[in-house]
Amino acid sequence: MYEFRIEAADKGELYRQLADAADALTAGEPDAIANMANVAALIWESLPDLNWAGFYRNVEGELVLGPFQGRAACIRIPFGKGVCGTAAATREPQCVEDVNAFPGHIACDSASASELVVPIVHDGELIGVLDLDSPRRARFDAEDLTGCVKLAQMLAPRLAGGGKAGVRELGKS
Repeated sequence: MYEFRIEAADKGELYRQLADAADALTAGEPDAIANMANVAALIWESLPDLNWAGFYRNVEGELVLGPFQGRAACIRIPFGKGVCGTAAATREPQCVEDVNAFPGHIACDSASASELVVPIVHDGELIGVLDLDSPRRARFDAEDLTGCVKLAQMLAPRLAGGGKAGVRELGKS
């Protein structure tokens, strides 16, 4: 059984502990969906002021909802649309202080006020995006961005491959 208590005085340390816990949870597990589910739960329990934490997967050039914590969400997001689609299309993280001011924002949850989306790339291929939403405007800053980018880089090889095979097998059923 895993018992992670992430308590830190500063954000840098919080993200170091979060990455260490995510590393421990995903080490040696080949299934991408299981890894995303555990990391989404870990983020949800560890970071304050979130109303959504999870993943969208790149499935044939479209973002498809993956494991998450929070309210029900948009299932499919085209590349280039909204904050997640922009991050996927540009492969650049998006840190948005006010989602209502973001051109083309997709309001999956009207309570969301700010958003942080980080592309997850492995061997030049977009695996998906890590998406965090907050009901608080300007919730995310440079430290959140740096911490989530490092987390996505650590997770990328653990999310590549295993989940794709699982998705194909589900489609064959």
